[in-house]
Amino acid sequence: MNALLPAVFGALTVLGIIGAGLALRPYTPAPKAPRVPSPLQRRLTGLSPRSRVALALSLGVGVLLALLTGWLAAVVILPAAALGLPYLLSAPPAEARIRRVEAMEEWTRSLAGVLGAGVGIEQALTATLRSTPEPIKPEVTALVARLRARWDTEVALRSFADDLDDVTGDLVAANLILAARRRNRSLASVLQGVAESVAEDVASRRRVEAGRAKPRGSARLVTAFSLVVLLILAFTGDYIAPYRTPVGQIVLVFLLVAYAAGLLWMRKMAEGKPLPRFLGPDARAGAR
Repeated sequence: MNALLPAVFGALTVLGIIGAGLALRPYTPAPKAPRVPSPLQRRLTGLSPRSRVALALSLGVGVLLALLTGWLAAVVILPAAALGLPYLLSAPPAEARIRRVEAMEEWTRSLAGVLGAGVGIEQALTATLRSTPEPIKPEVTALVARLRARWDTEVALRSFADDLDDVTGDLVAANLILAARRRNRSLASVLQGVAESVAEDVASRRRVEAGRAKPRGSARLVTAFSLVVLLILAFTGDYIAPYRTPVGQIVLVFLLVAYAAGLLWMRKMAEGKPLPRFLGPDARAGAR
């Protein structure tokens, strides 16, 4: 017993010293895990100021209508229409893609003209930076910056193709990569031919987009006509009286969702699918 007490006191003394050392250590709070926003928060954050104002106004009007008329569905219908209809009835981003392809064609012609003067590829790419069209100027600026940073020319051109993310950009970059490997002096004439093919691609894309614009115009006209008729009937007759009941409002929301789904389906059909690229990581992964 006499030998046990000194051992216990010694262990307690050691534990006390360790505890005092831990207590005197400076406090460093543990880093908090980043808060992951919900899908709704991400969508609201990505809205433009104009869309946020439209959402707030439509929500306020919907609440006011629900209080005055008992149409609780207005709280859901009006904000959804304020955000969804401009997207469903607007033109898909095909025009922006066409402008980018058109800018590639213009830049390729300019590059061919500079190469015709007998300069190297790297110098020609740098020289075309000032005259680069705006739709692709960020990508060309990044390419020139990589070349100035002593990147390998082929690696810089492959990154340039990934930045453009278009099969036409792959075509231009592939010809430049082959010329960088072989130092071929006939690159100017090759790029002229590429520019001609890109110009034909732009013309065909514009014809296709003009054909797709007709059903979008018809959808806008039908939607506007339907909204006007529904508003007239809502204030002049008993046509929508069955929809005032709770079950009727649920049916009304279901019908409007079905109509919006039809508009979304038509928009997806009109967007089309971009041609698959033959450069980049996805193309290399598919070739394995």
